[in-house]
Amino acid sequence: MADENENELELDNAGGKKKKMIIIIAAVVLLAAGGGGAFFFMGGDEPTPEEVEAALESGEGGEGGEVASSGAEIGDAIYVPMPRPFRFNVPGAARDRFVEIRAQLLVRGGDSEEVAKKHIPLIESTLLAVFSQSNADDLATSAGKVSLKQKTLTEVQKVMKDIEGSNIVEQVLFTGFVMQ
Repeated sequence: MADENENELELDNAGGKKKKMIIIIAAVVLLAAGGGGAFFFMGGDEPTPEEVEAALESGEGGEGGEVASSGAEIGDAIYVPMPRPFRFNVPGAARDRFVEIRAQLLVRGGDSEEVAKKHIPLIESTLLAVFSQSNADDLATSAGKVSLKQKTLTEVQKVMKDIEGSNIVEQVLFTGFVMQ
């Protein structure tokens, strides 16, 4: 009788271990899937190297030392990140939307980088002013995003020309764009 009770306990313990193992494996799989999904949906819209190269080629004006069509001097491309993302609400036809944009500035040469970094507060203010004029319905389309990039570039170059006497910034790049 004692032997039968011990055998039943051993079977119950073995079955319990299998259940625990299955639960642990299921939890790990769920966590991995959740992490992968979060990475996929939360990841930024980083420009691909091909997009950056195409953008650089379209803005160059010729030989080194000349001025590009945007007014920045040709030299080494340097990316100046904005210290924090821009977060704001925009009105839409159906409802207002929350937008977060991460931006970087493309400048040419070390001197331009230092000038751009020196004027980060002015550039941030200019970008925020342009962003606040946008519309959720326009930002939902790729044409609207391109238009917004062009408006920000025009305004930033105008402000930098007033302050420094040259455009300094060749492009404004959106490295992250989220609209909810």
